[in-house]
Amino acid sequence: MPRIIKHPELRREELLDHAQALFLMHGHDKASLNDVIAVAGISKGAFYHYFASKEALLEALAERFARQALAGVQDVLGDLALDPLGRLNALLAKSQQAKVETAAEAWALFETMFRPENLVLFHRINLAASAAFSPLLVEIIKQGVADGTFRTFDPEGVADIVMQFGMATHGVVAKAIVGGDADMDVAIEALEKRVRLYEIALDRILGLPDGSIRIGEPGYVRAVMTARRAGPAASAAVPPKIRKRS
Repeated sequence: MPRIIKHPELRREELLDHAQALFLMHGHDKASLNDVIAVAGISKGAFYHYFASKEALLEALAERFARQALAGVQDVLGDLALDPLGRLNALLAKSQQAKVETAAEAWALFETMFRPENLVLFHRINLAASAAFSPLLVEIIKQGVADGTFRTFDPEGVADIVMQFGMATHGVVAKAIVGGDADMDVAIEALEKRVRLYEIALDRILGLPDGSIRIGEPGYVRAVMTARRAGPAASAAVPPKIRKRS
């Protein structure tokens, strides 16, 4: 039988798929490089051709999450008809819309991401997302400062604050995931309040009238959080070859 030679980029993506599934199923700390290599069915030498260490593998995985998220907002960034405030609101809305539209399918990933054993992966993905999105936010904010829409002396600082919003809600979401329906309802109410607070905070920081910034449409928090109940089983996000390990 002839040997099948895969394109290096395809092989690299497959390795990331296997690593993602293992990290989410067993936890980043418990899944070893040997586990990834065994599931991928390659030699150690072949693996190290793509990734020099587990740290490099984790970094590549986080960067891939960030690239995928960034691809979903490119149309907003290229819309020249929008002013800076419109572009900022569209960027925030697009991000939240994507979460609602993919919530049911994403819960298998989302739920495991908030487990304590995956805290390292969660933080790394947020760092990668910040590295990808912060320059875009800074550019939009600087445009708004230049034309008088926004009033701030530190566009980079504002971008950092926006990127920290997701990290600040980690504890609320994590508690809801491990709890029951009552905890979920409490979490939804807390997150809805937090979103309103963030909107007002951004308005004040950017020198805008209250109600100018909209992070998400009313009801989007509940739509995302309750999608868990209707979503697919967590194993749906794990390739069959890897599920056999559990």
